[in-house]
Amino acid sequence: MAVDRNSDSGEAVGDRRGRVWSPGTGGLLYGGDYNPEQWPEPVWAEDLELMREAGVSMVTAGIFSWAKAEPSPGRYEFGWFDRVMDGLAGAGVRVCLATMTASPPPWLSHAHPETLPVDAEGVRKSPGSRQHYCPSSPVYREHAARLVERLATRYADHPALAMWHIGNEYGCHTRQCFCEVSAAEFRRWLRERYGTVEELNTAWSTAFWSQAYGSFAQVLPPRAAPTFPNPAHQLDYLRFSDEALLGCYLTEKAVLDRVTPHVPVTTNVMPNHKPVNAFAWAAHQDVLSLDYYQDPHEPLPEVRAGYTFDLMRSAGGGRPWLLLEQAPGAVNWRPRNGPKAPGLMRLWSWQAVAQGADAVLFFQWRQSLGGAEKYHSAMVPHGGRDTRIFREVTELGRELASVPEIAGSRSAAEAALLLDWDSWRALELAARPSTLNQTELSLGHYRPLFEAGVACDVLPPDADLTGHRLLVAPNLYLLSERDAEHLTGYVTGGGHLLVSFFSGIVDPHDRVHPGGHPGVLRRLLGLRTEEFWPLAEDERVTLEGRVNGRADLWSEAVEPEGAEVLAVFGKDHPALAGRPAVTRHRVGAGTVWYLATRPEPRAMRALMDTVRAAAGVEPVLPGLPDGVQATRRERADGSGGFLFLLNHSGAAAEVALPEPMTDLLTPAPGGPLREVRLEPSGVAVLSRPGTARARDGAPDGGRRGA
Repeated sequence: MAVDRNSDSGEAVGDRRGRVWSPGTGGLLYGGDYNPEQWPEPVWAEDLELMREAGVSMVTAGIFSWAKAEPSPGRYEFGWFDRVMDGLAGAGVRVCLATMTASPPPWLSHAHPETLPVDAEGVRKSPGSRQHYCPSSPVYREHAARLVERLATRYADHPALAMWHIGNEYGCHTRQCFCEVSAAEFRRWLRERYGTVEELNTAWSTAFWSQAYGSFAQVLPPRAAPTFPNPAHQLDYLRFSDEALLGCYLTEKAVLDRVTPHVPVTTNVMPNHKPVNAFAWAAHQDVLSLDYYQDPHEPLPEVRAGYTFDLMRSAGGGRPWLLLEQAPGAVNWRPRNGPKAPGLMRLWSWQAVAQGADAVLFFQWRQSLGGAEKYHSAMVPHGGRDTRIFREVTELGRELASVPEIAGSRSAAEAALLLDWDSWRALELAARPSTLNQTELSLGHYRPLFEAGVACDVLPPDADLTGHRLLVAPNLYLLSERDAEHLTGYVTGGGHLLVSFFSGIVDPHDRVHPGGHPGVLRRLLGLRTEEFWPLAEDERVTLEGRVNGRADLWSEAVEPEGAEVLAVFGKDHPALAGRPAVTRHRVGAGTVWYLATRPEPRAMRALMDTVRAAAGVEPVLPGLPDGVQATRRERADGSGGFLFLLNHSGAAAEVALPEPMTDLLTPAPGGPLREVRLEPSGVAVLSRPGTARARDGAPDGGRRGA
């Protein structure tokens, strides 16, 4: 039945075909975040004209439209949005329709101030910004669900509707709330998790500092305290807060599942965002979406982007993902907001596609004239059509539209980096031997693989590891006995594992594993760590042996218990001179390496090259010039694929090809190429015949449940 969109009481009935996200349908998606409520209606017609010119095929819409769609409680005004949706449909632009719940209107907090979040100091936040809601608030969820019901009913069968965009950047500003509503929900969560207060006391080690609870009613959120809060308490509150945010998402998703079961759903996660566990959230999305903003002033931004893109692809089980937001130029929220030099926006957009994205969208379509983000760049800048940014945007749209066959193709990797969200959270709490940053540590291990041109997944330690010849575990501080057994099975079965310092130390409750460090990894690594020895902020030490170079940040007093010593600390580390810094231990059919420090990038690259060679992990394309990235995507039917070459260096580069290939972006008049020249920031997308290289002989990974 069609929807009567002239009536707010019209009821839509979807076709109930079953919700499916079909990657590849219509080619690569291109567009931006469209906010027509910021502009008078005559501008909308120009928007559609410019979208056609720029090659826009999809926009997100409605993200911050709640106040205009429901200007007072229960009074809905959708007529203006009907005209927006109809116009987009007429222009052939698909819509990723937001549920409009990311920023509640002022009337909600005015009538219900208890919906506003409270920080750890007990200060209730005010409206006037965005994301001003307590994730646990039943009042907020009730009003949000009511709005989503009206939206879904009204637009269920609209021809422009392609998918739902639930919320927006969950946990961006309100990561945790410490109000009484949250406290009550936290106590309920703890009862479900532990059953009895005695179990809670054991898990939280409350015998320390006289913290034992007599009942769940005595438990509060970890609010501001005189000194260090209980780390197990903090860790559980981080878990709870993540689930509270997910609960908001699932409240809205339940409405959409009921009213529009045929429409896919997604939400835009933020990069390397500790409050939201992307692995857990992925199970509740039909396609994963990412907002990513490179910093032009950052050294090697392509490495951080590569790690993030691989994480998104891996969290989605290897399926294509969507880049829902990036900036065509400068952002507005860094201390210094550098623009993207000519060619960078194109290069970084193609990097996302090369690493699995099937959509390239921007925030936002038209640059705002007022508000907090008026200096954030947009596809249509303040200067309009006759600007460098719009010309580059239009050219990129043409390029993406010229290669629809890329959409739906996938990547495979024989190497994987391990990331555990709870370990990350626990590692960065206070009162540790040293301040450590999980993302920076992970990037230090990812960089040598990226620069070598090695395809890499990012997986949790309990993942199915089948087909991965090499695992890299950067500082896996929190590790359960079960996951340690899983990794042991992987190595015993023929896998190769590199583990870095301060790993295997505590259990899921942040309690130290008994029996000495590195706890549940001691037998697998064939060593024990007698003492942690963090280095001073500017201190550097020498590594001597089969790994040479300098190291910083951390060291340990290691005693081998079967492991072979590959490198030792030099004389410039008097306390540990001659003690092991890098070891290797053969276990079953596999091998595990251990780093008791952080080698400088050059030494880390040399070590990683040695480890991956032993594992039989080859780069996508051997002999790449410095600064050139090579990735592959394969067609699902095995009929061939695509080789992407991206020049992140500041100099031109020549890349030899292993076989004749056709450049899909700039076809050569003489036919297939055996060599490609890339100018600085240059991109080549090459068609590859045949099938992806088989991975015969890769370890079974100790697959669980097999």
